[in-house]
Amino acid sequence: MTTKRYLLLTAMMTAAVSVAGCSTISKLNPFDKKEANKTLATQGQRISVIAFDQKVEPAEALKGADFFLPEPTVQADWPLPGGNAEQSVEHVAAAANFDIAWRKGFGQKANRKYHVTAPPVAADGKIFVMDGEATVSAIDAKSGSTIWKKDLRPAKAPGKKHGFFGIGGSAADRTGFGGGVAYANGKLYVASGFRFVAQLDAATGAEAWRQQTSTPVHAAPTVADGRVFVISTDNELLSFNAADGAPGWTYQALIEPARILAATSPAVSGDTVVAGFASGELVALRASNGNDLWSEALSRASRTNALSEIRDIAGRPVIFKGDVFAVSHSGVFAATDLRTGQARWNLPVTAITSPWAAGDVVFVVDKAGQVICVSREAGQVYWIRDLNNTDKLSKKQKKKRAKHPVVWSTPILASNRLITVSSEGQAVALNPKTGETLKTLKIGQPVLLGPIAMGDAVYVATDEADLIAIR
Repeated sequence: MTTKRYLLLTAMMTAAVSVAGCSTISKLNPFDKKEANKTLATQGQRISVIAFDQKVEPAEALKGADFFLPEPTVQADWPLPGGNAEQSVEHVAAAANFDIAWRKGFGQKANRKYHVTAPPVAADGKIFVMDGEATVSAIDAKSGSTIWKKDLRPAKAPGKKHGFFGIGGSAADRTGFGGGVAYANGKLYVASGFRFVAQLDAATGAEAWRQQTSTPVHAAPTVADGRVFVISTDNELLSFNAADGAPGWTYQALIEPARILAATSPAVSGDTVVAGFASGELVALRASNGNDLWSEALSRASRTNALSEIRDIAGRPVIFKGDVFAVSHSGVFAATDLRTGQARWNLPVTAITSPWAAGDVVFVVDKAGQVICVSREAGQVYWIRDLNNTDKLSKKQKKKRAKHPVVWSTPILASNRLITVSSEGQAVALNPKTGETLKTLKIGQPVLLGPIAMGDAVYVATDEADLIAIR
């Protein structure tokens, strides 16, 4: 499962957008674009921003140089996949011992049909998770016991079999997987591959409202200032009123016939929402009305790698100290001025993870398993650590590794360690100043989702639908 899932992530061309491939933009939008209170922004144009022959390497001037990192602080909650609306948490005080405290199963594990795509979120002493079949669970953060569980799949009509479903439960509605969760003001917001967005009571799991979407949503919502933002598999950014689920404005990016399975959540700072799309477009919009502010194409075609044509920005954009950091599968890692949209620097990095910004640097884990530490201001590289070093492997092992590569997750900076987890079930803690391995931990299950933190623990959701607490 570990490597088969990766092949889906890197080579799946049409399954995630099978609906989008045969529909017009107007049919794909679940809302009436003619209504006065909704805005549809215009499409952009891709421009390659990096030359073919560029290569990422440590800067000679920065070898051995020190840089500032803030002191770790306790994270009281983790309401969104990236920790907050800007998807940016610098340095948490958690997992000091780097040992597993407990593990708890929470539902349907990933396989050929289902995929666990929802990073955990945490608030009020609970960890909220969702399995591959849209079953949401609230788990006690200290003990790992299940507090409540809610199956959100559209229900079959009573007495009906063989594909006949009740109102709101069509055959299409019953086909799906994955999605994500977010927490705000005592409510849990759920987006699902079963084509809906819903609000639950975080204390009980009771459903308050549900809105259908015309295509699946494979990533978590972002909730900010009374609005819920999600990106569907047809590259449409949808907004909803958080209180009652009323649809708001929409934005249609370029629809891609080829994309990977991984998906992203928008970042919000003030009245600006920044979203990445499968087209490689990074777009900033006015959060209140959807008016477009700027767009940038993080795309770089390669003459030797056909997969560079898959342009997804699968990781979350990160807003940090006035800049937006984002990385694409097409090989562009960029820093962009949040206010103007002006590109500040870019590097030839291919990744499906989210960057992690802290102090003077930003960390990113690329598709090849390299952890890269970059100067936040200049875009120069301090150090690179290859977690998939194959030098000591036999020819047979190298061949197997080439066919089934190891994937490493979005990192987290916790208690002066940079932690990332892998599809081979390993967690590694690195020295954030040098990249040196400080400690390794056997998870025992494949992990593709980045860790989160609350209180004294780091939490990891595995591909086998286990939640693991590391203290």
